[in-house]
Amino acid sequence: MNKHAVHQLVLEKLSVDLDIAQRAAQTAYETATHEENIAENKYDTLGLEASYLAAGQAKRVEEIKQSLALCQNMALRAYDDQRGIEIGALLGLDDENGRQQWLFLAPDAAGLKVDVVGQPVTVITPRSPLGNSLLGKFEGDEVEILVAGARQLFTVTEAK
Repeated sequence: MNKHAVHQLVLEKLSVDLDIAQRAAQTAYETATHEENIAENKYDTLGLEASYLAAGQAKRVEEIKQSLALCQNMALRAYDDQRGIEIGALLGLDDENGRQQWLFLAPDAAGLKVDVVGQPVTVITPRSPLGNSLLGKFEGDEVEILVAGARQLFTVTEAK
């Protein structure tokens, strides 16, 4: 698996998400400001509700723009077995049951999923318990995190 290809897929997905969010924000704004949606009485709240939606959509647009900018400016360095895992790493992890998953450690866009030749790759950030625990680790290291009081153990099988 090539981390430059994964990085490119993440940027493309964020660009598509940004376009969708911008169109949704514009639609919500147009609904909120349309003359037919001016309140005629205190129970007529369509315009008010649309304005709340427009504000939320505008905030989402800004969040995606920030994620996109941070991911575009992220330096992709080859895995260094002296420094260990850092932002920009593509990781293969096995859980306690031997299930493998692929993760891409990025500065933002947590939870974003991309598909690389049928293999799902999930973006995580250092702000997550797993992402934070992985920083500085090496291939073969084990990482333990607590999620909702339950212990989860992972082994780093590959780092790129």
